[in-house]
Amino acid sequence: MIHGKIQRAEAGVFRDDLGKYLKPACLVALIAGFFLSCHGPVRIEPPAGPAVELPLIADEILGDPDSFYYINTSDYPKNRQALPVGVFDSGTGGLTVLEAILTTDEFDNRTRRPGGDGRPDFAAERFIYLADQANMPYGIYSSEGKTSLLVEHVIKDAQFLMSDKYYPDGSALTWTTGKDPVKAVVVACNTATAYGMPYLEAFMSRSGTGLKVIGVIDAGARGALQLFQKGEAGSIGVLATVGTVASGGYEKTLKRLAAETGHEGELQVYSQGGQGIAEAIDGERDFVDKSLTAPRDSYRGPSLTAGDFQIRTSLLPAYNFRFDGNKMLCDSDDPYDCAVMQINDPGNYMRFHLVSLLETMRRTPGALPLKALVLGCTHFPYLSGTIRQALKELYDFRQEGEYRYRPLMAEEIRLVDPSLNVAVELFNHLTACGLFVRTEAGGTSEFYISVPNTGNPDVRVDGNNRFTYDYKYGRTAGEIQQYVRAVPFSRANISDETFQRLAAGTPLTYEAIRRFHAENDKAAGMPDALKIVHESP
Repeated sequence: MIHGKIQRAEAGVFRDDLGKYLKPACLVALIAGFFLSCHGPVRIEPPAGPAVELPLIADEILGDPDSFYYINTSDYPKNRQALPVGVFDSGTGGLTVLEAILTTDEFDNRTRRPGGDGRPDFAAERFIYLADQANMPYGIYSSEGKTSLLVEHVIKDAQFLMSDKYYPDGSALTWTTGKDPVKAVVVACNTATAYGMPYLEAFMSRSGTGLKVIGVIDAGARGALQLFQKGEAGSIGVLATVGTVASGGYEKTLKRLAAETGHEGELQVYSQGGQGIAEAIDGERDFVDKSLTAPRDSYRGPSLTAGDFQIRTSLLPAYNFRFDGNKMLCDSDDPYDCAVMQINDPGNYMRFHLVSLLETMRRTPGALPLKALVLGCTHFPYLSGTIRQALKELYDFRQEGEYRYRPLMAEEIRLVDPSLNVAVELFNHLTACGLFVRTEAGGTSEFYISVPNTGNPDVRVDGNNRFTYDYKYGRTAGEIQQYVRAVPFSRANISDETFQRLAAGTPLTYEAIRRFHAENDKAAGMPDALKIVHESP
C-alpha cells in the first residue's frame, strides 16, 4: 500500500485550468494513441466533434503552411532509420537525459539483447535537442493557474522537433529550413510529462505520424520501486518542481506501478516542490544573481517570510548554507540577525529543500525511513554531489545531543535518476520498430534553444532580453502566437557558467555540442566568438 505524504507547494494558489480542454472525446484519441503500430497509426474514428480541444490542434496550425509550427503530416517521413531522435526540456536540464542516452551500455549492439558490449547503445544515432529556455521554468505555470498555457508550450516543442524549420540566430526575421524531422520524441522534463503527456499522445494520434513519445515520470517511478524487495516497507522521496509535485504525477504513477508489480510492503511517498533549484541552475535572475552583494526586491525564492518556502532561522545549522562568494544574501553580517535573507546559489537551494523534505517527515506520525530519493527534475542530477554530501551531513546532524533526522533516513539513500530508464525504453522502442540505424549515418546531433521573438509586437522583455515575469505567466492559452524563435546553441544565448557545468557534468553531450559548432552548417555561420569549438571538456 502506498501512503502519499505530499507537501503541495503553494497549494493555496494552485489552480488547474487544464480540465476544460480535456473532453470525453479526447479519451478516444488517447486510446487510439495506444494502438499506434511501428508502421503507422491504426485509425480509430472518434465520435462527432473535435478529438482534442487544444488550441494547437487547430486548422491554423495543421492547415496553415505560413505558420512556423506547420507540419505537412501527410508527407511526414515515417519509419526512416536515418532520422534523429528528438529530445526537449524547458531548459538545459534535459541534457542530463541526453547524456544518459549517449553513455548507456545496457544492450549488445549486434544482437539487441540485454547485456553491455563495451559500446554505447546509441553510438550511431543522431539527436535534435530543444531547450525552451525562453518559457522556462515550466514548474511555475501550475501555481500561476496557467497549465493550459504550459501544455501549449509542450505541444509547440514537439512541433518544432517534427518540423524542418529553425532560425539561424535571434535577430533573424525569417526562419530557414533544412532541419530533419524526428523518428521519436523524448520529453526530458518531468513537469512537461506530468501535464502534457496525454495531450502529446493525442496530438500524435491526430496528426497521423504515429511518433512514439517517451516521458520521464514512469521511468523514475520504476527506478525507485526497483530498489525495494516485494515485501519491503519504506519511504520514497520525490524532489521535483513545484508544478510536478502539484500534479501528483509521481504519487499516482508509483501507486499504479506498485499495484501492477504486486508490491506488498508499505510504501510512503514524500514530495518536495524544489522551488528555485532549476531556475538557479539555469541562472534565472529572479532566483539567483551572482553579481549582487545585497538582497533585492525582485527575488522570488525561499525567504524568512515565504510561507511554504520559509527559511527558519532555528534550522540554519541543519541547512548548513554556504555563505562564501555571495551564495547567500542578507542585510546583516550575522545570519541570525538578518531581517531579509535570500538564497543565491543552486547548492543552497538544494540544501534548503532537502531539509524541508525531512522536516515534513518529522511532522508525520509513523514516517518510515527514507530509502530512495527520486530526482524528479532533469536539472537536479547536476547537483548529485551536493545532494549526497548534504544527506550525509543531515544523517549525522545532532541538535541538543540527539540525531534530528537519522531515525527518518536509511544510512545510504539511493538517488534515482530517471534518465537510465528513459534510455532503456527508447532502446526497446527503436529495436521493436526497426528504427536503429544499421551503420554509422554520419552527421552531428543538433542543439537549439528558444529566445524571445522580439519581432512579435506583443512580446515583453527585460534588460537581459528575457520575458518579464508578468508577461511570461500573464499570457493566455489559445492565442496561437509565435512567442519564441528556436535558434542554435551559442554563447549569445547560453552563459559560460552553463557551458562549464555541461563540460563537467555531461561531457559526451558537451562534445556533441562542440561538434555541432565545428562541423554542422547550421552553426557554421556563427562568429567564432559565439562558438564553443576551442575548449575541451
